[in-house]
Amino acid sequence: MTTFPNPLIEQRADPYIHLHQDGWYYFIASVPEYDRLELRRAQTLEQLAEAEPTTIWRKPESGPMSHLIWAPELHFINGQWVIYFAAAHSPEIKDGLFQHRMFALTCDESNPLNGKWIERGRVITPLDTFSLDATSFEYQGKRYYLWAQKDPDIRGNSNLYLAELETPWSIKGHPVMLTKPEFDWEIQGFWVNEGPAVIRHGDKIFITYSASATDENYCMGLLWAKEGANILDASAWHKVDKPVFDTARHNRQFGPGHNSFTRTKEGQDVLVYHARNYTEIEGDPLYDPNRHTRIKIFHWDEKGMPVFGEPLADNR
Repeated sequence: MTTFPNPLIEQRADPYIHLHQDGWYYFIASVPEYDRLELRRAQTLEQLAEAEPTTIWRKPESGPMSHLIWAPELHFINGQWVIYFAAAHSPEIKDGLFQHRMFALTCDESNPLNGKWIERGRVITPLDTFSLDATSFEYQGKRYYLWAQKDPDIRGNSNLYLAELETPWSIKGHPVMLTKPEFDWEIQGFWVNEGPAVIRHGDKIFITYSASATDENYCMGLLWAKEGANILDASAWHKVDKPVFDTARHNRQFGPGHNSFTRTKEGQDVLVYHARNYTEIEGDPLYDPNRHTRIKIFHWDEKGMPVFGEPLADNR
C-alpha cells in the first residue's frame, strides 16, 4: 500500500485537496496566521509538500472578512473556480462563540493561482449566527451547500446544515439540519459538529464531519444515505454512533479531523486530514499552529462502508 510522507505539509489545518480535470492537485488550508488564502498545486500528492504557495487573497484591515480566516475550500462549479471560507469582523468571543460568517470568492481563469479573484460577499443563511466550514457537491443534477452553524435554540457550538444552491454563493429553499452533537464523543470540551466532507461509493452517499474541541478529543463522525434518496429529508440520513477516525496515542497522533477527500491518479481513495503529534497545548488550541496536513489511502468494507483505519505515525 502507498505510504505518503507524514506529515505531508506542516502547520496547515483544515486541509482540502482537489484533483482537477487538468491533472493538477490543488491544495488549500487554514494558515496559522489566519490572515490570507494560499493555493499551491502539483502533479502528484507527494509534490504538494514542496510546491510553492501563492497568496491569492489577503484579509482587509476592517469589515466582515477582516479576522480569523478559517477552513477554505476550492471547488470548480460550472466552469468557474469558487473558494468558500469563513471570516469574522473581530476576534472577539461573544456568548462563548467566535463571530464567523461564510463567504465566497470566484475566479474565471483556468489557473486559479494566477487568476483574478472576485469577492462575492457573504453566503446568507436564514440564521444570522456563527457559521463556517462550507463545502459543496453535486447530487442528481443539483448543486448543494453543506456547512456548520449555531442554532441559538440548540445546545452547543454548531450543527450541520444542507441546502440546494441557487448560485455558487447563494442558497435556495430552507436548509435542513442533518446532525447535531449528541453522543459523548461529540461533546468533549465543546459540543461540535463541523468540517463536513462528502464522498460517494457504491450505492451510498457519505458525509464525514468532525466533533468535539480541537485538541486530542477532536475526531470524525459519519452520516450516510442511500444513493437516490432525497438528501434534503433529514430522515434519509443514518448516523454512525461511534467515531470513525480518532486519536491514536500509540502512534502519537492526536485530534485527527477536519478532513476532505481526494484520489490517487490510479483511482485509490485518499483521506486528507490534520492532526497534531502532541497533546501539550498552551492556551487555546486554535492558536497552536501545529495541526499538520496528513493523507492516507483508505478502503471500503464488504457492506460498502469506509474503513479509515487509524492515523499513521509520523515518518519524517
